[in-house]
Amino acid sequence: MKTYERAFKVSAVKLSYEREKGQLACLARELGISSDNLYKWRKDFEKFGTRSFPGIGHPNLTTEQAVIRDLERKIKDSKITLEILKRGTKYVSQGKISAKNFIENNKSEFSIAKMLSVLEVSETTYYRTKKQELTNTESRVILLKQEITSIYYEFKRRYGCFKITRELQNRGFKIKNSSVKKYMRILGLRRKIKRKFKVTTDSFHNHYVVPNLLNREFTVNVPAKVWASDITYIQTAKGFLYLTIVMDLFDRKIIGWNLSSNMSTKETTLPAWEMAVSNRKIDKELVFHSDRGVQYANKLFTNSLDSNELVKRSMSRRENHADNAVCESFFTHFKAELLVGNKLLSRKQMKIDVHEYIENWYNKKRRHSSIGYMTIEEFDRLHFI
Repeated sequence: MKTYERAFKVSAVKLSYEREKGQLACLARELGISSDNLYKWRKDFEKFGTRSFPGIGHPNLTTEQAVIRDLERKIKDSKITLEILKRGTKYVSQGKISAKNFIENNKSEFSIAKMLSVLEVSETTYYRTKKQELTNTESRVILLKQEITSIYYEFKRRYGCFKITRELQNRGFKIKNSSVKKYMRILGLRRKIKRKFKVTTDSFHNHYVVPNLLNREFTVNVPAKVWASDITYIQTAKGFLYLTIVMDLFDRKIIGWNLSSNMSTKETTLPAWEMAVSNRKIDKELVFHSDRGVQYANKLFTNSLDSNELVKRSMSRRENHADNAVCESFFTHFKAELLVGNKLLSRKQMKIDVHEYIENWYNKKRRHSSIGYMTIEEFDRLHFI
């Protein structure tokens, strides 16, 4: 059963209020959801307001129920605080080591952070006292956990165990992926989860299409030999934006892109192509691969490509997304790392965030499994581009 993020549901409901009642079925089709879902979400939103759609395992609560639950949590927290004080006060008065021992002996029942707060023991004092009694192996594990946590948040929760392992190795740590995976599980660190998103492609048109020359040969040994392109939609607080990319399969760099408010060729594929050509010179035969969307098949765009005799066009087979898997993969990571779990942004802020993601994160800092977990800049330096 397909699930939807809370932000998406709220946005869908708000969009529905801007439409006439008879247009709700049309809006549902535009959003890729059923009319029943949209009507149900509207009903829930009207009943619970900002408390709607709390997620699996979290029931909708009325204002009165939420107040009661909050009071119950405060009572429970007060009981825990009282119990820690009753048991631990005498140990704190006996010195740092005694306080540390009490915390260690009771960490299965109470969280360390809670005990430190209630007993007014500083975190620095606790860990310094604890570290003085640790073996070299134990000290190394603590350091590794701290470094893993630091990398995880430095890269905005986008890295899983493989990329964190490579980052640690680059920083001088000798560690295997299995160990990083274990420590991440212990620390409760999980990268942002990928979700499938609807693809925006209109391949049913009368324009001329070309065969699939690329034929899923996604590994390329020289730059400017194969470029791939695609378009996806991005939901904002006020409607949709459309992101067009051009990727060089040699180093997987996004060499051309454009963000637009409509799907016209002049606002999507044409400016992305022009940016790619200005960023990377075409000095030998180039295959330009895309899907069969009208933005790639119409005369305005094809004339621009055909004006360069070195460019050969290639298109995926109809409704076969695997033929352009590299771009599909980029959009999957893009939406998982930038959009999933975040609130809907204004169009202006989304444009800023997309520029930051592509130019400063993806093209410079992100580690890519397709090029040996190197960054694009590291890979390009290695291959003398």
